[in-house]
Amino acid sequence: MRLEDFDYELPESSIAQQALPDRAASRLMVVDRKAHGDEREPGATHAIFRDLPRFLGPDDVLVVNRSRVVPARLFVHRESGARVELLFVRSRANGEFEAWVRPIGRLRVDEVLRSDRPGIGFRFLGKASDREGRFRLETGPAAASAPEALDAIHAFHADIEGILEALGHVPLPPYIHRPDEPADRDRYQTVYAREKGSVAAPTAGLHFDQELLSLLSARGVAVLPLVLHVGPGTFSPLEAAEVGANRLEPEQFHIPAETIAAIRQARGAGKRIVAVGTTVTRALEAAHGLGWFGGPAAAGGERDFAAETDLFIYPGYRFAVVDAMITNFHLPRSSLLLLVSAFLGRERTLACYRKAVENEYRFYSYGDAMLIR
Repeated sequence: MRLEDFDYELPESSIAQQALPDRAASRLMVVDRKAHGDEREPGATHAIFRDLPRFLGPDDVLVVNRSRVVPARLFVHRESGARVELLFVRSRANGEFEAWVRPIGRLRVDEVLRSDRPGIGFRFLGKASDREGRFRLETGPAAASAPEALDAIHAFHADIEGILEALGHVPLPPYIHRPDEPADRDRYQTVYAREKGSVAAPTAGLHFDQELLSLLSARGVAVLPLVLHVGPGTFSPLEAAEVGANRLEPEQFHIPAETIAAIRQARGAGKRIVAVGTTVTRALEAAHGLGWFGGPAAAGGERDFAAETDLFIYPGYRFAVVDAMITNFHLPRSSLLLLVSAFLGRERTLACYRKAVENEYRFYSYGDAMLIR
């Protein structure tokens, strides 16, 4: 199976550059996996996302990812004035952290990159990989280029989390061709986001607002949380021509004991597990592989379950937990498109995408959605 088999043509004008003011006003393509459909006519129907309660009911369990996006992109400057972009990856001990760097090639070990705020800088400690560097947060006069440094740092927490909140930018995907705006801090975040840790939004959840969640609850739909922190690997294209030769970077996830118990009970009662997004799908399927829904590993009592997953789902994978999925329209040749193709079938997925282009759906993170049931 080759990566080129998961390509499709998309006009640049179909890529959503802004979020809709009304979250639930996005369009929704509804596809029944058991109904007739082929590569010419996928058998899709069209709705608005706020119509979702028409398609779900008391026999459905909706699982959401409540990871919160961190403003993880920082723009800093070398002594020469050249701009450097950092994308925060993970914290280490003693004020150290790792970040993707663009460009990384000419940075010198011990060089201090300065932020636009006096008294806050980042000392380059060396490369962790070809695109990732190690840094230490520097605060105080040594990191400053102005005498007001000490006054400035009192306004900020002297830790990377506080710095990101104060100075960081929303890490919009590279296909959104504009700088982030203040509105993105709210809009590139689900309404149920709680736990900080993602550098990209679990975008299928962006369509929900509180009113829609209340309507689903009134319909008897159970809504259960888990957390998978989306890592920077989501921005990395697959490179190997053979699909199975690709690997995904590990991402941290955890599932509350209450969610594990509720899903086990729901599956035993024959209820449908509806994953909101590819992140939830990967978390649930990885949890099954770890035995969290049955067997000795499930005997954890009331403790939460936590692990890392690099699960790569592509056609040929047999789903064990997820019965239906809400998802956005994804990039060609991406791991996310491969996951959807595993769930719906490659030919039918690409037929749905062609139909979406014909019907002027909006694509990618701020775009429209599919319900595959």
